[in-house]
Formats: sequence, C-alpha cells, structure tokens
Amino acid sequence: MRFSKFFFVFFVFFLLQSCSDKSLYQSKHYVFGTIVDISIYGENEKTAEDTTKAILDEFTRLHNSLHAWKKSDLTNLNDAISKNKSYKNASAELIEILKNAKSFEDDSNHLFNPAIGELIEYWGFHQDEFNAMHPDQSKIKTLVEKSPSLDQLRISGSTIKSINPHVKIDLGGYAKGYALDRANKILHDHHIKNALINIGGNIIAVGQHGNKSWRVGIQDPRGAQAIAKLDLPDGWAIGTSGDYQRYFINDGVRYCHLINPFTGYPAQGVYSVTVLIEPSQNVGTLSDVLSKPLFMSKKEDRPMMAQKLNIHHYLIIEDKRISMTQKMADKIQFLDPSIQKKNQIEITL
Repeated sequence: MRFSKFFFVFFVFFLLQSCSDKSLYQSKHYVFGTIVDISIYGENEKTAEDTTKAILDEFTRLHNSLHAWKKSDLTNLNDAISKNKSYKNASAELIEILKNAKSFEDDSNHLFNPAIGELIEYWGFHQDEFNAMHPDQSKIKTLVEKSPSLDQLRISGSTIKSINPHVKIDLGGYAKGYALDRANKILHDHHIKNALINIGGNIIAVGQHGNKSWRVGIQDPRGAQAIAKLDLPDGWAIGTSGDYQRYFINDGVRYCHLINPFTGYPAQGVYSVTVLIEPSQNVGTLSDVLSKPLFMSKKEDRPMMAQKLNIHHYLIIEDKRISMTQKMADKIQFLDPSIQKKNQIEITL
C-alpha cells in the first residue's frame, strides 16, 4: 500500500467564531511537505497580508535550506560528510541549529537523533510518496551499528566535519518547530497581537481570538476527526508525533517514519504523542522535538523521560489506552464523553 503525506493532517483547530468573522484573516499554504495555516485576528487586511507574506517567505527560505533530500544547505553538508570532507562556509544559523539539536539528542539519551538519515532513507521516507517495502534485517543491523550521532560533528568557525561518514542529518523532527519560533518573531516584529500559526499540527498561539483563547483540537489517530480539544493561551505551543501521517502497511504491520535509533525500526505500539509547552524562548522548537523521545520510550520509561526533559503536559494514545499527566488532564476536554469508559485512561504524573 502506498500513502502520500498530502492526505494526513494530524491537528485541526476550532475557531471560536465563524469563518465569516471580518476580524479574522486566514491563509492556507503548503510548505515543509504539510499544510500551513496562518490566522491573524484584529488587524486590517493589508497588515495581515504583509505579515503572512513575510512568514511564508521565511518558511520557504527554511524549507530550501533544511530539506533532508532535495537540494539544500543540509544536503550539501550531508554530501560533504559522506565523502569525509569538511563543509566550509556553513551559515551561523545552521551551526546554531545543529548545536541546539545536539543538546536535545544528549538530553533525550539519543532517542531524538537527527543523524540517522541513512536509516530514514532506507525505510523510504526520503521522498514525497513512499511504497511498502520488506525490511532487510541485516541491512538495518548494519546501519544501526554505524552509530551515527550529532556528537560526531566537529565545528570550527564556519567549518563542519564529521568523524563518522555515516552521519546523515535529517531535521524533520526539528525544522517545523524552529519555523514556528521564526514565525513568532515575525509576528512580534510586525506588532501582531493575536495570531495562531499551525504547521501540520505544530501550533503556536499569540494573544487570543477575540475575548477567548485560541482553541485547538487533537486529532484522533485512528479517525478523521478530533478526539479532544483545549484552549491554547498566549505564548503556548502544542505538537504531536503520530504513526498516521507518514507510514506504509506491509503484511498487516504499520511502519511509520518515526525510527528508533537503537533498533533501526519504526516505533510501534504508540498511535500518537502530544506535548503542550509553556511559553519560552524556543517554545516552537520544543513542541516539535519533545514528542519524539516520548514516542520512542518504553512505557515504563516515559514518566522518567518526561521529567528529564521538563515535559509537564503530555497525552499518549495507544490501542485502547490513553495516558497523560494530571496537568494535561486539567486542560483537555474529550469530545466524546464516553471515552472515559471506552479507554483505560491513566494519569502518569
């Protein structure tokens, strides 16, 4: 079976007023291989249009710079690494991103590992559409044993080199969140007080929608609608990792794009992990990155990983089981009141 990422958007948001509200400017686009939704409230149309254009120009720049398999600054770096060459004249931005991503890799005990691009490519996820494939256990074992890590990068000034030629950097679990932070800066530079930016389910709220907070929905990972909703206050961000956006099914087994660096196989058993992040300087990046280590963690290790990464609000959906922190439970509202009976809900922290 073949699936295209065009068909999967794992977050929806509920407007608190109808879309005919003249104070609400909305624009939808396709960037980063997903739907981008920009909503600006309470501004004149010209200001909203100019701000939206500035955000989309920045998203396009980042897309062209950080793409994992189409020609970009990142693919140029990966090409140099594969040839045991130094990559010279790297941008200060790229270097800062790699240093920041490395800190997340270290903090997550390497469950978040952007250096495993060879594995991601092997599984067929370095393309816009992907087909079911039969994994070769020996090939996967070999790729895992190469042990690629951002720890193996050596940065001197604007030059990047790797001591491991099998480091292939894929920032798919980082770039959308980073783009949210860049959008947040643009909103403030344009003096926008109320907006909601949604990049394929990674969402950041600025201000509110009228006299109420922005409201977002959490996708049912096995359905077409939202399973729950919550209010997203000013400065907060939310993000989800799921096995239903980029995946294929082979012999009845679902293989998603979220690869465990230690096994070399897509993580299985978890449908989705949602994290809600309090305001911070890099709140967007955190909303993108922090769901991945929880998705990869064993059930018994999740509370410890959440504490290590300072994740206070999370929701994990599995088959007939939902677990979440008490702080998340206090904010979330399931749309089906009977869900408490249909699923075993566990409060973890």
